[in-house]
Amino acid sequence: MSGVIFLIQGEKLVELREEKYDSEDLLQTLLADYPKILAGDQICSENPRRWLLISREMGIPDDDNASNRWALDHLFIDQEGIPTLVEVKRSTDTRTRREVVAQMLDYAANGIEYWKISEIKVQFEQQCLDAGKTGSDVVQEALGRDIEYEKIWEQIESNLKTGKLRLLFVADEIPRELRRIVEFLNQQMKDVEVLAVEVKQFTGEGLKTLVPRVIGQTAMTEEKVSLSSKNWDKDSFLNKIEEDIGKAERSSMVNLLQWFEEKQIRFRFGKGQKSASCLIYSIQKDGKEVSPFSISSDTSVSIRFDRIKNNFPYNNPEKRKALINEISEKIGRVKSGDKIDAWPSFSISLLNSEERLEQFKKIILQVMTEINQ
Repeated sequence: MSGVIFLIQGEKLVELREEKYDSEDLLQTLLADYPKILAGDQICSENPRRWLLISREMGIPDDDNASNRWALDHLFIDQEGIPTLVEVKRSTDTRTRREVVAQMLDYAANGIEYWKISEIKVQFEQQCLDAGKTGSDVVQEALGRDIEYEKIWEQIESNLKTGKLRLLFVADEIPRELRRIVEFLNQQMKDVEVLAVEVKQFTGEGLKTLVPRVIGQTAMTEEKVSLSSKNWDKDSFLNKIEEDIGKAERSSMVNLLQWFEEKQIRFRFGKGQKSASCLIYSIQKDGKEVSPFSISSDTSVSIRFDRIKNNFPYNNPEKRKALINEISEKIGRVKSGDKIDAWPSFSISLLNSEERLEQFKKIILQVMTEINQ
């Protein structure tokens, strides 16, 4: 082990030498506790990947309704809902070569086929509850405040159905043979990103440093990632509304955004590749942001009960039902109006009416006033 790095502490130079991990489980635990070790900035420099751990030892069946045959070391997702399968091996384990590749392909092929998103979501939410948190809060803490909880699960399901995955081989040292396989798979596979992450450990004088390095990255690989997301702004959002729905809807959105600015109502745009979104925010007394409504170019205005159901008075199910009834009466039909814990929606086109648009503005102010009491 000849690797050495140097740390400057004050006027002292500390020499840290490369050291193997005591166990494979230690590296697995470090990844679970500190997902940033997966070096999302190296995977995509333009839009660094942010990671959310869905589960360690994620079970994978090999048939419908069958018990789990395998256990994946870690299942992560990124901010685009791309399932990221991670297998960890120490360099002293010779299976970091051909066998682990075949194993990972088994996991990917059967995960796509037999994983049930509803079951994974329930398992994740139970883990969050056990930790004293809500699933929505955990998602936002890991992936960003602009991430919509229900939509990220829809993205995960969509990515699984279309085979859009990321496979990561993690070790303290990536052998040459594995690197060649990773590069080959990346060049040949259209929707699956295959990478290796080498995480070297350096220790000395009671200090420990981890140095991750992504291996197998190519210009083509980074292009795969950068194409999966887009940074929307006001102009591109409005253009997308016009493109996807129509000029009348763009006009009503111009009116609404200008009103937001006049009333100093916070709003931000999402990063979806296929659809543009605008999230409306309220700042509570404790400084925390909450987003009661969002607008998407897929034609819908969503009521974000997943975000406000823990805020008084909307922690009362009857109050949430009353809001749906009010919107239905004053604006128009609310789709999935029985989903008072999720995000029922109504058509953007209903706001083409000046009267309905004004009613929506009043409802926005009403909701924000109530959750900020």
